[in-house]
Amino acid sequence: MAALSARLPRTLHPGAWWLWALGLATAASRTTNPLLLAMILAVAGFVVVRRRGDAPWAMAFRMYLLLGGFIIAARLVFRVIFGGGQGDHILFTLPQIPLPQWAAGIRLFGPVALEQLLGGFYDGLRLATMLTCLGAANALANPKRMLKAVPNALYEVGTAVVVALSVAPQLVESVLRVRRARRLRGGGGRGMRSLRAIVIPVLADALDRSLALAAAMDSRGYGRTGDVPRGTRLLTGILVVTGMIGVCAGGYGLLDGSAPRYLGVPMLVAGLAVATVGMLLGGRRVRRSVYRPDRWRIAEHGVAASGLAAGALLYLSGSVDPGDLYPTLSPLSWPELSPLPTLAVLAGLLPAWLAPPAPTGTDGPPSPIPRQPAVSARTAAEAH
Repeated sequence: MAALSARLPRTLHPGAWWLWALGLATAASRTTNPLLLAMILAVAGFVVVRRRGDAPWAMAFRMYLLLGGFIIAARLVFRVIFGGGQGDHILFTLPQIPLPQWAAGIRLFGPVALEQLLGGFYDGLRLATMLTCLGAANALANPKRMLKAVPNALYEVGTAVVVALSVAPQLVESVLRVRRARRLRGGGGRGMRSLRAIVIPVLADALDRSLALAAAMDSRGYGRTGDVPRGTRLLTGILVVTGMIGVCAGGYGLLDGSAPRYLGVPMLVAGLAVATVGMLLGGRRVRRSVYRPDRWRIAEHGVAASGLAAGALLYLSGSVDPGDLYPTLSPLSWPELSPLPTLAVLAGLLPAWLAPPAPTGTDGPPSPIPRQPAVSARTAAEAH
């Protein structure tokens, strides 16, 4: 009975999805191997397809894929424009534009080598993979339920962060609603012709939804500090900001293998300690109630652990055998896969089975009135 209830459709804690996505993004930041990065993209896409629901934010994953493709193309164009001739395999040569003396060291166009294009492709693919992992978290986690998981000391900042994270899903939802309305009204046209008819309603709808959300949050007291001594607010802010800076510096030290060691784990632990003290001190001045808070169950722990394990295993493989994580460009070598990095990436695939199915619109009680299929105006006119 317990196993059956664990597989019933329910909403997973959003923090579990974000920890899983950050673990995959950390794994992607530790390598430029295109085979490993392609595996991470496949893992993120497979989990999203298996465990996303029919909510509006679940449709935002495609937009992140398109944005990742744009990043890769931009990196390649950047290498071509600003000179990519450092290499033994010259693909083609473009007319070089002479620059003044003060711009020495910068070259526009000229010969383009295969090594430079591959270097730009590897860097762009790594950045696109990290962005796609965060897009997977946006597609799987409910951005509005994130407010329940924000600590009391950060509820003002958390409100702004959650609203910012929900911008992309709201834009996708607005685009889908406007396109659906145009189809029901018999509107045609594709490409640039329909862009003007879609952009203005989408922007207006997003603005109206943002204003309604801001008014609703203001009416419920979000962003109000109350009667708190100024010294307490100042001390809390200093501790939280200092701790967050330490966390950012420690995270950079962990992601960048060439950074000094004191910027890694020691700085991260110190930043977390200072930020925790600030949150505990600031949390005493905030009182709020949460209706039916999200609980951490076995599925949440499994999903978070799989993502963190992927990042930790790939970080460990970088210190054991970093050769396969960064393919050499001089001389050119074909990327290879080692057992430990492959196992690290495959660990992120477990949420496709560990996480319960997401609830959909058909999981609720049946409606007493049967639903009729929507008929557009053009279809109705043709029927008559």
